[in-house]
Amino acid sequence: MSAPVARHRAGYGFVAAYVVLLVAFGVVPTVYAISFAVSDAGGRFTGLTNFVTAAQDFRFGAAVGHVAVYLLLWLTTLVVFVVGLALLLHRLGTRTTGKTLRFLYYLPGALAGAASVLVWLFMLDPAVSPAGFLLRGLGFETFGEVVALDHLPVLFTLIAFWTGAGGWIVVMYGALNTISPDVLEAARIDGAGAWQTAWRIQVPLLRKWIVYMVILAFAGGTQLFVEPQLLSQASVGVAGRDYSPNQLSYDFAFQNNDVGTAAAVSVELLVVSLVVAAVFVTRSRFFDAD
Repeated sequence: MSAPVARHRAGYGFVAAYVVLLVAFGVVPTVYAISFAVSDAGGRFTGLTNFVTAAQDFRFGAAVGHVAVYLLLWLTTLVVFVVGLALLLHRLGTRTTGKTLRFLYYLPGALAGAASVLVWLFMLDPAVSPAGFLLRGLGFETFGEVVALDHLPVLFTLIAFWTGAGGWIVVMYGALNTISPDVLEAARIDGAGAWQTAWRIQVPLLRKWIVYMVILAFAGGTQLFVEPQLLSQASVGVAGRDYSPNQLSYDFAFQNNDVGTAAAVSVELLVVSLVVAAVFVTRSRFFDAD
């Protein structure tokens, strides 16, 4: 067997394994959810009835609004700070400081979502938090005041950034290392400073990586569940158990025993994520060869 043929077969093997997992844990559950979303408890086809029921629920609009505000804050913060910190790390080069910072940025991502929320529940309580003096300085005396409903988008953004941004900083740093040093040297010779090099050369060359990050972050952000769910339990309902559409779907399924409407909410979240991803991919020419 020739080397090219062996390589092709190895490639097909890896792709086949991925396709099997995609079908088993992606396609099949999606089809299953769609079947529930368009049928009633007896399995009879109902069309868009479950979608209408979900949209008419008095909690649905508020839940969508909560997640929309959170996504605006989360994605803006993610793009600005991840790209900025990655550029800073790249300027530090391979020195010990840069390696240490990369490790520290990535470390919070080792915590699972629920564990990170528990850490933040401790940090947000002025009575026990190491940063309690800062919280009290901002006028917060109790945990309930900190986790008031109006503060939740900012708090969820902080939690998401703390747990998820570090990995993306490392990814962006790796992408910056793929830029030819000759290009950066030419910019320096032409008189470009650090800011001009970053804005006119490095950031445009990171475009596809930034788009990829935004797509995944948006999809993950629409699935907001663990943070408000645990915060609701810890704050005795201050956050509410229907803060996000994902929580509302859970409530439909396990509190109202309405699996069809719960599936409809899930399908709506999937459709929104796919549409947004398609817009970003097409507008950014994601698959175009550079």
